[in-house]
Amino acid sequence: MEMSIGGLNLHNVELHHVAGAVSQHIKNGNVQIAFSGRSNVGKSSLVNNLMGRKKLARVSSEPGKTITVNYYLVDKKLYLVDLPGYGFARRPKQDQERWSRMTQSYFDDNEALTLVLQLIDIKVGVTSDDMMMLDFMDHYEIPYIIVATKCDKLNKTQLTAAVNDLLASGVLRPGTEIILYSSTKGIGRGELWKRIAGAYQNKLKNSGSDE
Repeated sequence: MEMSIGGLNLHNVELHHVAGAVSQHIKNGNVQIAFSGRSNVGKSSLVNNLMGRKKLARVSSEPGKTITVNYYLVDKKLYLVDLPGYGFARRPKQDQERWSRMTQSYFDDNEALTLVLQLIDIKVGVTSDDMMMLDFMDHYEIPYIIVATKCDKLNKTQLTAAVNDLLASGVLRPGTEIILYSSTKGIGRGELWKRIAGAYQNKLKNSGSDE
């Protein structure tokens, strides 16, 4: 596995902060790149694989149960922010409302947020919940790319068809980048890190940082 990309030591990562209330969000300082996706899209597995750890992010046996925003600090420079999963229809209404408050408040006036990695299960395709999230990011003009998870579950023909369906769905912004990812086989890990590092460096350049 890569030791460093774009000036970031990929082996120096830690769970630095957990926000369980709106008042606990971090919205300044280190650059932030957030993970968004349905509660069973494989987000925790991707976070663990991306960071080369087995248990850094807990994989819940009951998707949608934990409604916190987790801030992982990379090389003491960059926050990778794991947003709570959405689409948990079986959760109580008050939990769904809490998810909405936590997520909405994270995005509000967050100058540190640079990019959202929107996870979509490539085998399932875009769900109504995904479309709601994409519409939300379009409305607030939040930059995002698509990370198509579980790509190892399809053969090449099926994968090509699934990607084409995603592109033809009309729900993505024109020119939206799609990165195929498999947490099981590590497919897409290097490519996603390069995209993260590039967004991080561009943010520093545009902000005038000399780091």
